[in-house]
Amino acid sequence: MNREEILDRYRRLRAISTNHHSAALKFLAGPALLEHAKRLGIAVGRTLVAESEEEMILAFDLALYAAKDGRSRPLDRYARAARLVPGSDEARMLDAMRAARFSIWRVGQPHATAGLIVTDVLREVEVWLIDEQLEASAPEGIAFAGRLSQPEDFAMTCGVVVPVDRNLIEEVRLDPLAWRRGDPEHVAQDPRFAIAIYRAAIDSGTIMGGVAHE
Repeated sequence: MNREEILDRYRRLRAISTNHHSAALKFLAGPALLEHAKRLGIAVGRTLVAESEEEMILAFDLALYAAKDGRSRPLDRYARAARLVPGSDEARMLDAMRAARFSIWRVGQPHATAGLIVTDVLREVEVWLIDEQLEASAPEGIAFAGRLSQPEDFAMTCGVVVPVDRNLIEEVRLDPLAWRRGDPEHVAQDPRFAIAIYRAAIDSGTIMGGVAHE
């Protein structure tokens, strides 16, 4: 496909993923969201004390994509109820979202046709990423944390992109729970790693101005 065909395909899948996120929220229990908000330090008791929409979006991301061992995620409960046509774009996108990988990603060179080549810093693999906002604004070498799904040959963000710098990483390194599982794959997939990064981003204050979401 040429650039316009790739971007058209991306935009269709992005619209589908947005619809899936909205539908999955109906399967999210209030106590679960509150629990994640407390872990991020944006809830006291039963009261949310988030200072911005961006902070709440991080809590929603954890609530949708992370779950304690033995518990199902809202995305999984939604998938069981949705009865999507196998092989359809909707089913393909939802499967990709459920298998999304969280990590720290470093932006590399532009892809020859569209998007960017990014490196999974923990797993040390390169991924072809299509994201119009990042392609237009992210300089080579910048790093961000977030989840990538891969419904096609290219990957897509799952809606949240948190800029990462050396100071933030140093703060996360001080959290023993974030690195409890030493294997890079287990560290990346452990919800405590994402929680530590999001909490550090909130605590830093200034970096939260760079959070992007779709």
